[in-house]
Amino acid sequence: MSFRFSSPPDDFQTQAQNQFDHFMEWTVIASIASGVVGLVAILAIVYAIVECLKKAGEAIPAYAQLPSTEKGPNKASNSFPSTGEVEVVITPASTVQGSKTEFETMERFISNINKEKPIRFSPEELDMITWNYSTILGSGAFGVVYKGELSNGDDVAVKVINSLDMGMEEQLKAEVGTLGRTYHVNLVKLYGFCFHREKRALVYEYVENGSLDKHLFGSQNQDIELGKLLEIAIGTAKGIAYLHEGCQKRIIHYDIKPENVLLDMNLEPKVADFGLAKLCSRESNVSVNTHFRGTRGYAAPEMWKPFPVTHKCDVYSFGILLFEMVGRRRHFDDKYRESQQWLPQWTWDMYENNELLLMLSLCGIEEKDKEKGERMSKVALWCVQYSPDDRPLMSTVVKMLEGEIQISPPPFPFQNLHSVKPNLTQKGSSAADSDASESWETTSNSKSGSKIKRNVFEIEERT
Repeated sequence: MSFRFSSPPDDFQTQAQNQFDHFMEWTVIASIASGVVGLVAILAIVYAIVECLKKAGEAIPAYAQLPSTEKGPNKASNSFPSTGEVEVVITPASTVQGSKTEFETMERFISNINKEKPIRFSPEELDMITWNYSTILGSGAFGVVYKGELSNGDDVAVKVINSLDMGMEEQLKAEVGTLGRTYHVNLVKLYGFCFHREKRALVYEYVENGSLDKHLFGSQNQDIELGKLLEIAIGTAKGIAYLHEGCQKRIIHYDIKPENVLLDMNLEPKVADFGLAKLCSRESNVSVNTHFRGTRGYAAPEMWKPFPVTHKCDVYSFGILLFEMVGRRRHFDDKYRESQQWLPQWTWDMYENNELLLMLSLCGIEEKDKEKGERMSKVALWCVQYSPDDRPLMSTVVKMLEGEIQISPPPFPFQNLHSVKPNLTQKGSSAADSDASESWETTSNSKSGSKIKRNVFEIEERT
C-alpha cells in the first residue's frame, strides 16, 4: 500500500495570506497612531514648560528688580536714587557671567538695599537738600529744624545741631544707633545724618501736622475729637511696644511726652526724638541710672534716684501723656485750684469717689465719648503706678486701650508721696514681665485714698 501526500487547497493558502496582511495593516496603523499620540504628548509637555518659564520670569520679586538710575535735571546726584518705574533687562547668560554687566547689576542691587539704611550726607548735600536752609520748621535748645527735599521727591526735616559738645554728640549717636536699626509705622523714619567737623545734623521724614502738644495745648486744642485722640494714643503705644518688645535689642526711649509725638497728614502718630534712647539686651534689661534722664514731670520716680531703671519708665511717661490727652491740659497747672492742679492726682481722687464721669464732663468730654475717656483714664492710672513691676507692658496697654481686655480697678498709684515706700528692686527677667502682664485683667486691689495737699514737684525734690 502506498501513501500519497497532497498540498493544501489553494483557497486555504489564500485565506491565510489575507489574514496575515490584515494583521500587518493594523499593526502599522497602531504604530502610527501611538507615534502621533506620543508626539502630541511631547509637544504638550514642552508647551507647558515654556509657559511656566514665562510666568516665572514675570514673577520676579520686587526686591530683586533693579531701579532706574535716571535722575531728574534738578536732583542731587549724590542723594537717594530715583524710585520711579523699573525695567528689568534679561541679558544672555553667555555675556553676563563674569562680565562688567554682572558687576554693575550687583552693585545696583546692593545700592538698592543700602538705601533702606541711614546714609551719611555731606554738608554740601545738606545745602542742596534744604535749598541753602531757606525754610525753618522750628527751633530749640538743640538747634534749628529746616525743611528739605530728597532727589526722589520725599520731603524731609533736617535737624541741624548747634552745639558740638560731647553731650550733643552722644545724643546724635543715640538717634542714629536706635532709629537706624528700626522701622515701624509709628516711629519717625531716619533717612540719614551728617557728622562733620563743621556741621552735624539728622535727616528725618517730614511729618506734616507737627507735634501733639500743639494740638493739645495750643490754639488748635479743640480740633481733634476724643475718639481720634484715642487712636493717636493706641498708635503711640504700639510704637513704644515695638521698641520694648519687637526689636532684637530692647530700646528704652526715656523721653515720652507730647512734644515727641508727631502727627502726619492723617493724624497718625510717630514717636520721635531718640536723643536719650538706650539699647538694652533682653537678658539684662535693668540699668542703673547714674544721672537724671528725661523731662521733669514725665519721668518715672525711679529715674530721680539711684534705683534700677527698666523699660517700665517709658510706661510711666506714657501714662502722664494719657492724662494730658484726656484733660487737654498739662499734667500740672497752678492756674487751677489746689485739688485739680496735678491732673493724675485729681483723676485718682475723682475715680476713687466714683466721680470720674463728672471729671470727664469738666474736661469738656461729650457723653458719647465718656466710655473712651474712662478707659483712657483707668489705663493711665495703671501706667503711673509707683512700682515699675505694677505697671503693665506696653503691648498690654495697647490691648486695654483697644478694649480687647477688661481693665480691672487700678490700685493707689502714688505711694512715693507717703513715708512708706515699697522696695524698688527689679527682677529684670522676662518672666517677671509675663507674670505682671496678666494682673491687669484679674487683680482687684483695694483703693487707698489719702489726699495729697502738697505740691508734687516739691515732694519729688525732697525725696
